[in-house]
Amino acid sequence: MKLNNQWVRLSPPRILVLGFAGIILLGTLLLMLPVSSRSGDSLPFIDALFTATSAVCVTGLVVVDTGTHFSVLGQVIIAILIQIGGLGFMTMSTLVAIAFKRRISLRERLILQEAMNQNTMEGIVRLIRKVVAYSLILEAVCGTLFAIRWSFDMPVGQAIYYGYWHAISMFNNAGFDMFGDFRSLTGYVYDPLVNFTAMFLIVAGGIGFVVLSDLVDYRKTRKLSLHSKVVLLTTGLLIGFGALVIFVFEYSNPQTLGSLNWGGKILGSFFQSVTPRTAGANTLDIAGLRQATQFFIIILMFIGASPGSTGGGIKTTTFIIMVGAVIAMMRGREDIVFFRYRLEQERIFKALTVTLLALLLIIAVTMLLTMTEDSGFLMILFETTSAFSTVGLSMGLTLKLTTFGKLMICFMMFAGRLGPITLAYALGQKKGKELYKYPEGKMIIG
Repeated sequence: MKLNNQWVRLSPPRILVLGFAGIILLGTLLLMLPVSSRSGDSLPFIDALFTATSAVCVTGLVVVDTGTHFSVLGQVIIAILIQIGGLGFMTMSTLVAIAFKRRISLRERLILQEAMNQNTMEGIVRLIRKVVAYSLILEAVCGTLFAIRWSFDMPVGQAIYYGYWHAISMFNNAGFDMFGDFRSLTGYVYDPLVNFTAMFLIVAGGIGFVVLSDLVDYRKTRKLSLHSKVVLLTTGLLIGFGALVIFVFEYSNPQTLGSLNWGGKILGSFFQSVTPRTAGANTLDIAGLRQATQFFIIILMFIGASPGSTGGGIKTTTFIIMVGAVIAMMRGREDIVFFRYRLEQERIFKALTVTLLALLLIIAVTMLLTMTEDSGFLMILFETTSAFSTVGLSMGLTLKLTTFGKLMICFMMFAGRLGPITLAYALGQKKGKELYKYPEGKMIIG
């Protein structure tokens, strides 16, 4: 009874942290079972922990090859962990409660509000129903497309299994694949069906469930919320600009686009611009990219997906608010305005806080790893940013990580999935509004 009361007193951020940690621990134990490996040998604890963390945090960084090391049971466990991690454990538990017609309490709605990164509890249960419905429909349709395409390359049963498994991975922006030898989708760089289906799933999972709901309801409402407009505009600009930069940087690189025809160059450029939305799949060899391209992808990964989605990063809305603040300051304006709406100061402070905390965390962990890992600075920075933004792209460092390095990358994946502010609130104590204000002071800036 005492333990139950302590659980009730926990804040929503702490419940989210403990919930995700509990699922990771359970996944670790399941992946350590001998039946989860093809060889019948138990996976070492640190490797099982790394894989479970990567799956629940929908990242895709792996220390053992998913397609060759794990048995069918192990692969199914990973897919379930990805689905739970992508939708959120509170979403899944709410779905079970709805199925058994149990009333969702006020406290559970508060936790859902925190988990879905919403400003209000209004309509939160209705949003959860939509989240589950949209996810299952998109995964089913795109999984079928994958299965049809891969039925030409492998037995029909295997193609169906691969199709739906990869649809779950792509929609949840996880980046896991089962093609073996850590090669991801590099064998399908020319294939338009695989490329466009995967990109659609990545973008659909990365723009956020609120935006998906707005798009589905657009035929009835004929309007989009400010949030949806900003997310769609920012996502489109980042993908288009990213594809152009990658195309220009890699056009003559014989290790990447230089060896492809025009169709392959265009598909490869766009896919590699979409995947830093925190998807982790790749059709080009990441290690073979030029350093300028690798650094540019680090920037795209840092920005990441959008709020309330299956992706990580500081989020597109945070990035565009920071850009808006710079433009407003340069023009001598006090307000940030998008689509004729002025943003409140609280949103601007939150965007600044998220960006600064993320930068400090990435810098600190990168500095630590440069002392323990025998690799170049850019490779370590790439790996650290990929982990924090739950992307899953790697230049090859993951397989060479020390035990300390694996633990630090696990921490970054965990922190990135929950978000730096949620983690800070969970570790500290969120205070209420101040009852008084200090006198205003002036400082010289710039």
